[in-house]
Amino acid sequence: MAEEDYGTFVDWNQMGDLAKSDGPTKIDCKDLKEFKLMARQGYWAKNHKLRAQVYQQLIKAIPCRTVTPDAEVYRDIIGNAATKKPSSHIPLPEFVDGSPVPRYCLTAEAVASAHRIINCLAGQFPDISYCPSLPAVTSLLLHFSVDEAQCFEHISRMLACNEPGKRLLDQTFLAYESSCMTFGDLANKYCTAAHKLIVATAQDVLEVYSDWQRWVLGDLPFSHVVRVLDVYLVEGFKILYRVAIALLRFYRKHKVGAQGSQQQQQQQQQQQDSGKVKADIQAFVKGIAATITPDKLLEKAFSIRLFSRKEITLLQLTNEKSLQQKGITVKQKRCSRNVQLALNPDTFSSEIVSAKEMRDIWSWIPERFALCQPQLLFTTSTHGCSLNRFYSHCEGHEPTLLLIRTTDRDVCGAFLSTDWDERKRGGNALSFFGTGECFVFKMKPEMERYEWVVIRHPELASSIKAQSQEETASSDGPKSDNNSLLLPEKPAGDLSPFLSARHFNLNSKNTSMFMAGNFDSIIVGGGDGNALYIDSELNHGRTERCTTFDNPPLCAESFQISLLEVWGFEDTMAT
Repeated sequence: MAEEDYGTFVDWNQMGDLAKSDGPTKIDCKDLKEFKLMARQGYWAKNHKLRAQVYQQLIKAIPCRTVTPDAEVYRDIIGNAATKKPSSHIPLPEFVDGSPVPRYCLTAEAVASAHRIINCLAGQFPDISYCPSLPAVTSLLLHFSVDEAQCFEHISRMLACNEPGKRLLDQTFLAYESSCMTFGDLANKYCTAAHKLIVATAQDVLEVYSDWQRWVLGDLPFSHVVRVLDVYLVEGFKILYRVAIALLRFYRKHKVGAQGSQQQQQQQQQQQDSGKVKADIQAFVKGIAATITPDKLLEKAFSIRLFSRKEITLLQLTNEKSLQQKGITVKQKRCSRNVQLALNPDTFSSEIVSAKEMRDIWSWIPERFALCQPQLLFTTSTHGCSLNRFYSHCEGHEPTLLLIRTTDRDVCGAFLSTDWDERKRGGNALSFFGTGECFVFKMKPEMERYEWVVIRHPELASSIKAQSQEETASSDGPKSDNNSLLLPEKPAGDLSPFLSARHFNLNSKNTSMFMAGNFDSIIVGGGDGNALYIDSELNHGRTERCTTFDNPPLCAESFQISLLEVWGFEDTMAT
C-alpha cells in the first residue's frame, strides 16, 4: 500500500519532522511486553506509515463485543454521501459536551470528515451518553487512516472494547465525573506540591481538574499527543492519568519559575476564578513544546511509582459508587462541592481550627468526600471527656476527622477512613483496622500531612495479590503493648477498596496499623510507636514516630489535651 494512502487527511506542511519517514520500516514483534517497550521508546515515532500499520495491528487486537460496527457498516450507512464533500457545519452529538474536533495536522476537509464519522458513531452506539474525548481521538486516528471507514472501524473497536478491567474511552457522565475525582485523588497523592498550588489559587479545585482529559486529548501539541497515543493503544487508560499528572508537575514548576518578587508570589497565591486557572493550564499545555520534549514528558509520566491499573480501577469504582449514592449519574448543573464552597465560613464553627485551616485540611481528603460538608459529631467542650461518649457519637460515621488542641496550643489530628464501630470485631483485644487513606497531620509551626508510608515507599509492598490477613501481628517489643494487636479482616464488600492493606503484599504488618480502639484508649498509627495515643479520659496523650505513617512526633511527645473534636462528613446531596 502506498505511503501516501495513510496521509489522505493530513496537511503535511503542518507535520514538521513527523512528515519524514526515518527509522524502522516494519515490526515483526507480536509480544505485548515488547510492544510496550517499543511504544515507550518511540520505536515507530519517525515513520508515519509504520505508525499507522502498528495502530491498525493494535486496534484489531482489542477484544470487542460480538457485534461491533466495521468499515463496511460505515460504507453502507454513508452510501452515496461518501461522494459528497463532508461539512464541518454538521453539529456534533450532545454527548461530546461542546468539545470541538482538534485540527492538529489535519486538512480543513478532514475536520469535516471527523464530524461525519462522529455522527455515524452516535447512531451505532446509542448507549453513549457522555464522551467529550471522542472528537480528539477521532482526529488523531484520522491522521493514520486510509479512509473514513477505516477510522470509523478503529474507533468502534475502542468503544466496544470488552476486555475485563480495560477501558479506553469514558462513555457516560458517571464514568467521566468519577475519573475527574480519581484524578484529584491521584494528584493529591502523587503531585502534592502542584495540588497545593491549585488549592491555593483556584476557587473550585474539582472544576479545574474536570479538564484533565482535555489537557492530554485536545490541548497537547500533535508531536506530544501522538507519542502518548502510541502508549495509550498498548497500555490503556492509565497512561492518560500518568501524562496528566506529569503535566500538572511541569505546570507547577513553570509557575514557581515565573514567580519573581515576594509580592508577585503573593499575587500568584491569591485565589482567582477557576476559569482563569483552567485557561492558564490550557495555555501552558498548548505551548509545552517550547520547553519540554515528548520524550521528557513521557519520562516524567513513567517516573511515578506505585501507579498501577489496579489502583486506578479500585479508586474509580469507589468514586462511581459514591456518585451513584448521591444520585449523580447524568450531567447536571455543577453543584457547590469544592473545598471552598463546601466549607461555608458563615456557618462553619470550630474551637480548634479556622475555616481557612479547615479548607486546607479538606483539600487533603479523598475527592469523593469533597461532596460533603463537615459535621461536628463530638467535642469535649460539650460532650465531656469520656471515651464511651466519644464512641457513641462517632459510631455509624465513616470517615471521620480527629482534631486535637493541646494545653501548649499545638494542633494536630488524623483523617480516619473507617467507622469506629469496627473496633468491636476484635473482641476485647485492641485491634487495628482502617485503610491506607488514613493520614495524620500537624498544623503548627507549619501544616504537614503524613500519609501511609507505602505511598511514599512502594518498595515496602507489592501491589495487587489479595491475600487473607487473618494472622495476628507479633509484638513490637517492650516499648508498648499497644502495638501487639490483631489485624481483623473485614469483608471485601464493606471495606473501601482504595489502598486497603488486603490489596498489597506487605513486608511487615507494622506498615498497616492505621487505627485502633477499646475501652482503655484510642490509637492512630502503629509499629515502633504510635502517631497518636489518647487515654480513656481524653485528657492525656502521646505522639511518637510510627512505622505506618513514618511521621515525627506531631507535637510535644507527651501532651495534655485542651480540646478534642471529631468531624463527620455530611452528605449535602442527600434528600
